[in-house]
Amino acid sequence: MDVQSALPEEGNAIAHRFPSAAWIQELAAQLNASESYEKSAKDWEGDFLFIVEPDASYPSTAYFFLGLYHGKCTGAALLESEAERPVEFVVQGPFSTWRQVVEGKLDPIQALMTRKLKLQGNMMKIMRYPKAAKEIVSCCALVPTDF
Repeated sequence: MDVQSALPEEGNAIAHRFPSAAWIQELAAQLNASESYEKSAKDWEGDFLFIVEPDASYPSTAYFFLGLYHGKCTGAALLESEAERPVEFVVQGPFSTWRQVVEGKLDPIQALMTRKLKLQGNMMKIMRYPKAAKEIVSCCALVPTDF
C-alpha cells in the first residue's frame, strides 16, 4: 500500500480525539464557516453544555461548552466541571450515544425525544430549530474524529 492511499479521505487532516479541547475547537471553526448553520440558526440565542458520560467505551466524564448566538459559535471549550460556565441548555448522555450523534447515525432531536440524550432546558425552544441541530451534526461530520 502506498503512503497516499493510507491517508484519511480528508487528506492530511489530523484526527482529533473525541472528546477533547481540540475537537470542540474544530467544531466551532466548522460552525463559523458554515453558511447553512448560520442561516438555520440566525435567530438562535442560547449556550450549551454537552456532558459525555462514561460507559463501556469511555471511562470518564467530559464537559463541552458551546456558545451559540445568531448563527455563530461565540465560544467553545472543554471544561473541568458542569459548574464552570452558566448555560441555558445541558445535554447529557453516554459516550456511545454521543458517538452515534457525531457520526450522523442518530438524529440529535430523536435522541432527546427518546431520552437517549437528556436535556435540561426548554425543549420547545430546541424543537423550533431542528434544521440548526442537523447543521451542527453536519459540522461534526466535518471534524476529523478519532474515537
